[in-house]
Amino acid sequence: MRRDQVTDTCRANSAVSRKRRVLTPNDLKHLVVDEDHELIYCYVPKVACTNWKRLMMVLTGRGKYSDPMEIPANEAHVSANLKTLNQYSIPEINHRLKSYMKFLFVREPFERLVSAYRNKFTQKYNTSFHKRYGTKIIKRQRKNATQEALRKGDDVKFEEFVAYLIDPHTQREEPFNEHWQTVYSLCHPCHIHYDLVGKYETLEEDSNYVLQLAGVGSYLKFPTYAKSTRTTDEMTTEFFQNISSEHQTQLYEVYKLDFLMFNYSVPSYLKLE
Repeated sequence: MRRDQVTDTCRANSAVSRKRRVLTPNDLKHLVVDEDHELIYCYVPKVACTNWKRLMMVLTGRGKYSDPMEIPANEAHVSANLKTLNQYSIPEINHRLKSYMKFLFVREPFERLVSAYRNKFTQKYNTSFHKRYGTKIIKRQRKNATQEALRKGDDVKFEEFVAYLIDPHTQREEPFNEHWQTVYSLCHPCHIHYDLVGKYETLEEDSNYVLQLAGVGSYLKFPTYAKSTRTTDEMTTEFFQNISSEHQTQLYEVYKLDFLMFNYSVPSYLKLE
């Protein structure tokens, strides 16, 4: 059903979703390849991608690791530790897309967005994001910003982040950062036929099903973790309280294909125009 939902949405929105007739290797940076088990995983930041990258490191490590949780989180995000599909020749890419089992994990788009905002703009240690994006957002969205705020970029409000995302200038200037880029732009589900669509809401069950299909379910399980800080629906509702209905409507338009494609209904807290 999840696969059909993607196919139907792609067909119904073909003007938007298939703007790009052909994919180039550059579009495949998020597709992690495991040759030993013939798997391709498209990672979506803020959808358990650290734990899935850890699993992929165990799967591709040929015995180097056995417990995914012994791999430090920062290590899982070192790009040299995993091979992505863009590193292959075009015939090799096509062969793998045809014959490997392809999967991705998705999450309610606005919950994912709030999760990205909380992680990148409210944590003091994320100075690279504050400098790279925060300063730009404040400069563009905040009237009478202090010199300090313009220099540090470390106190972006959620409303300012939303205003930045819906500003047409933003997408013209450069693609969204991967932490808030749409799933359909990261993983190209209208061009790549995924065998499995996992959901954050049923993360453990779906992940273990993937591992079972990959033939490793007997010795590898998805790491269970009770993260008390994880972004919930209630939190997301809170964050959207201060967003005007006009901005909510524009933001929904930006993420609309993700909502439709992965069967997420319009959140009840939205006041759409």
